[in-house]
Amino acid sequence: MNLSAVALELTAATVLLLYAVSLVKKGVEAACGDVVTRAVGGAGGRPRAAAYGCLIAIALQSSTAVAMLAASFAVSGALALDVGLAVLLGADLGSALVVKILSFDLHWLAPLLIAAGGLLHLKARARKPVEAGRAVLGIGLLLLSLQMIGHATLPLGQSPLLPAAIDMLSKDPLTVMIVAAVFTWGLHSSVAAILLILTFAAKGLLPLDVGIPLILGVNLGGGLIALWLTRGLPVEGRRLPLGNLVFRALFSAAVFALFSMQVSFAWLPGTTVAAKLVNLHVLFNAALVLLGLISCGLMARFVRVLTPDNAGGKDAGLAAHVSALDRSLIEKPAQALAAAAREVLHMGNLITRLLEPVMGVIASPTPETVNALRRIDGDIHRAHSEIKLFIAAVNRGVLTEEQSRRGIELTEAAIHLEYAGDVVSKSLLRMAEERLEGAGAFSQAGWHELTALHAAVFSNVKLAANLLVSPEPVIAREMVRQKEHVRRLVQESSQSHLERLRQGIAASIQSSDMHLEIVRALKELNSLVTTMAYPRLRETGDLLESRLVPAA
Repeated sequence: MNLSAVALELTAATVLLLYAVSLVKKGVEAACGDVVTRAVGGAGGRPRAAAYGCLIAIALQSSTAVAMLAASFAVSGALALDVGLAVLLGADLGSALVVKILSFDLHWLAPLLIAAGGLLHLKARARKPVEAGRAVLGIGLLLLSLQMIGHATLPLGQSPLLPAAIDMLSKDPLTVMIVAAVFTWGLHSSVAAILLILTFAAKGLLPLDVGIPLILGVNLGGGLIALWLTRGLPVEGRRLPLGNLVFRALFSAAVFALFSMQVSFAWLPGTTVAAKLVNLHVLFNAALVLLGLISCGLMARFVRVLTPDNAGGKDAGLAAHVSALDRSLIEKPAQALAAAAREVLHMGNLITRLLEPVMGVIASPTPETVNALRRIDGDIHRAHSEIKLFIAAVNRGVLTEEQSRRGIELTEAAIHLEYAGDVVSKSLLRMAEERLEGAGAFSQAGWHELTALHAAVFSNVKLAANLLVSPEPVIAREMVRQKEHVRRLVQESSQSHLERLRQGIAASIQSSDMHLEIVRALKELNSLVTTMAYPRLRETGDLLESRLVPAA
């Protein structure tokens, strides 16, 4: 047996497996990412949230992708912590069900999926069919990679070293579990790690008493991946993967304790070791969902204790904001740009705090509320000035092309956010001041239109904050779709307002200038934040250069 040839073939098959999982994820996100985003952002109650998480993870073949998306919603305040934990637990179950499906003998399906998906990806003209073809191609390549892994492991069955290695592993199950967790974190894919283990088990290379700690380790490592990837997010984004990891660690420890006490696992469904292991993986995650739905609230409180907010509450924490723009990082472009990104995210959070209450302030203004919002606008101006000067200093050093591009993106994002703050301050807050001076009230229908438009724009501002946290194309595409929705609301409101003027409705006549000014300001604000999505869409080829119909 040539060990180097076996190692090379197994490495190539594993890389193909990881690439295939990535293809499926990107294809599904591009083809129906708006559905994914809306499902996670509007998860609802815990059972519904777990069901959404499960379905999305099956579609994406990645619980980590769901965790990252949920974390971005948690940062913007759109997803409660206990509901977000239910989403992640459901996603873990969905990932386990994907492994269960792929554990069946589907080798005959691989050529069909590769042919069909490849042709659709290459020949389709519309964007969604092209991306759907990419996803189908990814599934075909995934099945092909499993065949390659099975072929690569065949010679290991005749190796004289295998019995000794298995015997050593069976004597130290805790180390086996820890190594499996680290290995899964290194692969950044629990699906790939489990499939590798199942392939070895199917070839008779792993006994059940070694496979069980491996499965537990993979489940533990799957929680580590999202925690690692969200380490740079604000505390609200880090709490979700931390709570999920604590759930998985506690349950893994409980099952491992039973295993260490030599409790028999022969009862597991399945006639082979591989079948028993995959069923253990599914049952582990199903039981965790059931327990989690009951205890998500308790876990949310525990995680808040582990990761406390800044002392003094939300307002005090923001007032005491410490800038991440450390001048000692100027000579370290990678760290400096990461610090600048944190400050741009801080600007995004300030914009949401400025915009969210503004309609209530216009409806019932007081000098105190208007001045409080103007102070936030001042914080936005200071943050923009500091970011601009900091990035300019970084640009005077030696940067890679990617770092230069990132610096430009961050500068442009800060500029757009400052302009957005100016729109709120110079237009919307001025309307509140006019109301303080005795300007007339709005008609009921007019005010309903304005609040609906404000809600749509605020939704896009939150998406922009999510994009700063997690620059995923699916979020950028949803922002552009939301811009079109806002444009339709603007047109409808303008037409309805003109109709009310034609009918001579007194309240509409008195508030006409204010109504049109608020509509104009919200439309401009929405355009400014949507511009932040364009660089991401250019990278993926999703942005048209012109909306004009090509000349004949």
